[in-house]
Amino acid sequence: MTRKSIRLGFLASLIPGILYAQEIKKLSLPEAITLGIENSKNLKLSQNRVDQAIAKLNTVKDNVLPTAKASFLYNHAEIPTNTLSIGGANPIHLPKLADAFVGTASVEELIYGGGKLRYAEESTRLLTEVARLDTDKSQEEISYAIINTYYSLFKVIQSKKVIAQNLESIDSQLKQSQRFFEQGIVTKNDVLRFQLQQANVSLTELEAENNRKIINYNLDVLLGLSENTEIEIADPYAALKATAPLNSYLEMAFSDRQELKQLELQNKVADVNLKSVKANTLPTVGVGANLYYINPSGKFIPPTDQFIMPVTLGANVSWNIGNLWTNKNKVTEARIQQKEIGIQKSIVSDQLKTEINRNYQNYQLSLKKIKVLETAITQATENDKLLASKYKNNVASAIDRIDAETLLYQAKINLELAKADAGLAYYTLLKSTGKISQ
Repeated sequence: MTRKSIRLGFLASLIPGILYAQEIKKLSLPEAITLGIENSKNLKLSQNRVDQAIAKLNTVKDNVLPTAKASFLYNHAEIPTNTLSIGGANPIHLPKLADAFVGTASVEELIYGGGKLRYAEESTRLLTEVARLDTDKSQEEISYAIINTYYSLFKVIQSKKVIAQNLESIDSQLKQSQRFFEQGIVTKNDVLRFQLQQANVSLTELEAENNRKIINYNLDVLLGLSENTEIEIADPYAALKATAPLNSYLEMAFSDRQELKQLELQNKVADVNLKSVKANTLPTVGVGANLYYINPSGKFIPPTDQFIMPVTLGANVSWNIGNLWTNKNKVTEARIQQKEIGIQKSIVSDQLKTEINRNYQNYQLSLKKIKVLETAITQATENDKLLASKYKNNVASAIDRIDAETLLYQAKINLELAKADAGLAYYTLLKSTGKISQ
């Protein structure tokens, strides 16, 4: 094989690796949320529903405009029997054929319809606001999904860091035990115990890496990134804030939660619908104008005085008097629907109170866990140093040494997990107030 063919073969072997190399992208949590919202297909669908509601509103607004119609008719008649005799009168002779042109144009405007057009516009406008709140709610849900996945990735990455430190420490302990075995200080069983511990932690590392790949892929999809993008995350724990009093979160929720805003708008819609139903008992008033063009001459452009163009103006008042006694049940039905919305709002308000209180208590608990685990790490570190010294002096067994080291690194992993759980609990609390981005 020539040198040139070897070089080409080497380059060919590198191409798949180049094509499938992972792109690394570093993202903070706010950057991830912004990117996810920009690329969210669900949010685009919600926005499309808002556009539909706006289009419907514009259609309803068009109903207040005057209507206008125009028509033009050409008529040709063949009259085979064109002589008409009635009694003893002179016969009437008609032409054998006749042509005529007839045109009409009309404009009508509803002056007063009991307010139904105005109520229809107001109702549709309120429903458009409800659609916008649906979009806001979708954005909150998308943001929370990104935050949840981001913290899951943070958990597994931090765990991998602690596992790597653990493996490095075990490797050092294994080398030390092998030296002690060669010196006759410890038995072969001690060496085997450290090797078993190394194998177990290595398996944990493999599982953590597998979880990282799964979560990273899921986050790529959420953010609209290429699926082979490896995301580097920043520590989101620094963004956490101390809790305010519970009442402040309740006040925010009652001010900002989309569900309550939607129910308030739906209550207004129900009120408008009630007024619209009541308007059925009122009369309607309209005005109109009509223009007629009648040309029996048979010529498209008739001679003078052979066509007429009458113009009519009119007004009409109509009143369905029967609605005065048939409409009352419709009014009752509309009032019941409005009352149901009020009951729903009370139910949602109670649910929000319990939800916020639960999330508030969970966040406070997560902060307390961090403090306890920080104390536990200090204690486990001292215990690990003590057992390391005892093992070195052949006072403690390998089992004691391994247990102490395991406790230390488990405490470290628990602390990282607790930090991630506290971060997620913080954003869960914010989400329950309707202000996840604050």
